[in-house]
Amino acid sequence: MTLKDLHLALGAQLAPDSIPLHYGQPDIEYDTLREHVALLDRSHEARLSVRGPDRHVFLNRMSTNAITSLGEGEACVTLFLTPQGRLLERVFVYNHTDELILISEPGHGEALEGLLKRNIFFQDHVTVSSLTDATAHLALHGPQADALLESVQPHIAQTPVLFGRPLLIAGISVLAVRRKALVGAHWALMCPIEDAPQLFTALLEKGQAFGLRPAGSLAYHGHRVRVGYPSGREISSDYLPLEVGLWDDLNFAKGCYTGQEIIARMESRQRVARTLVTLHLSQMVDSPAPVFYEGRKIGTLTSSALAPDRNVYGLAVVKRDMAVTGHTLTVGPHAIPARISGRGGVQPPFIDVIQDSGSE
Repeated sequence: MTLKDLHLALGAQLAPDSIPLHYGQPDIEYDTLREHVALLDRSHEARLSVRGPDRHVFLNRMSTNAITSLGEGEACVTLFLTPQGRLLERVFVYNHTDELILISEPGHGEALEGLLKRNIFFQDHVTVSSLTDATAHLALHGPQADALLESVQPHIAQTPVLFGRPLLIAGISVLAVRRKALVGAHWALMCPIEDAPQLFTALLEKGQAFGLRPAGSLAYHGHRVRVGYPSGREISSDYLPLEVGLWDDLNFAKGCYTGQEIIARMESRQRVARTLVTLHLSQMVDSPAPVFYEGRKIGTLTSSALAPDRNVYGLAVVKRDMAVTGHTLTVGPHAIPARISGRGGVQPPFIDVIQDSGSE
């Protein structure tokens, strides 16, 4: 039985990339992620291996974070930019023994692999290869994720964020990395593809005591929009990192990288033209869609999600001076009302949250 076969046996409705959208009860899956622990298949986030003695320097010169500073078992998120400082890729990087393991944004694996290979020069002792077909990438999300893994490996909950370690689950070798959480805790679990059905089944069994359920990408997407986590259409060459809440993926103390001059200039001048905000919409509007204030276009709705409680959440990139918590905007050609509820992602420290005196 393959992982896809197992998902179907569990009642999953699959997306074209074979990732479950839901298992028949998306409302319960959404609540499980928020309140207990959800098990997700995130294998559409491609895995790449970068090997060779120059692997750290190679990635360091191309991207925004300090790859050369990563110790064994340590991870970070880094960005690849155009020379104009606009976003190409957002990548999770894990320093694992003799390789760097990279995890892409969903659907970006092929583009990321091509970008890396095009930038290998003749003097670079580096190889890039795909791990996607040979591995599976599962994830645990929720307040009970730590407790579940503690039942497998004592003291693993003491692992800091952005660190990983190997462990055994039901006799299967798993690379477990703690990532930044949407809610509670977030663990990325990578294993050989042939072991994935057994690992998924073992986690379902062990997770019963912690309220675990399998969840699809709709539950994940709904919650990540609700908490303001940039992904999907926010990771686009339409935007600069500081405009979409990716401040913590930049390192201003490292050396040069592609696009660095633009980012350094924005930071030194403390000027950002646009910023990411979270929205409450009065009804669902598919993204992308234009965003207006008093009839004037001020930005773009980049993500939207209808939660099981019928609340509609959104993310939008709007002009900085319009990013006032409590302001009512309109979205799309039918002028659907939307209220700014806060800021998305991690904002630069020089961007103040402006509070409307009339907001709740």
